[in-house]
Amino acid sequence: MSKQNVITVREVMNQRYVRVQGIDTVADAFRNMRATDAQCMIVERRDENDEFGLVLHTDLARRIIGPDRSPERVRIYEIMSKPVLSVHPGMNIRYASRLFERFHIRVAPVVDAGEVIGVVTDLDIVMQGLGQLLAE
Repeated sequence: MSKQNVITVREVMNQRYVRVQGIDTVADAFRNMRATDAQCMIVERRDENDEFGLVLHTDLARRIIGPDRSPERVRIYEIMSKPVLSVHPGMNIRYASRLFERFHIRVAPVVDAGEVIGVVTDLDIVMQGLGQLLAE
């Protein structure tokens, strides 16, 4: 990738997430996730000194379905990952890809000025980022 071919996270991020509260039940949050065809849940901060959390479909499989826990009784804060690595929208996807590989993550919230504005996945980086490069 040369300088003129820089593709940023903002260009490949998506809006396929729902915002939930840590106190929400897994059942309620999942219904919201399914209704909007979201791929993950962003757990809201409790205050300005808190951090965002993240729940992926793999968390639901490993922490609810596998151990046979009741989604009506389990709260989001019990299964979420927190804190999570986030990326800036202006980050070059090459660096985002390296960050994903180094920390073994597949999804990251995109945070600008302290607010989540999207999510980026390794699939977004490959399909859209590489797609843009090959289209040039």
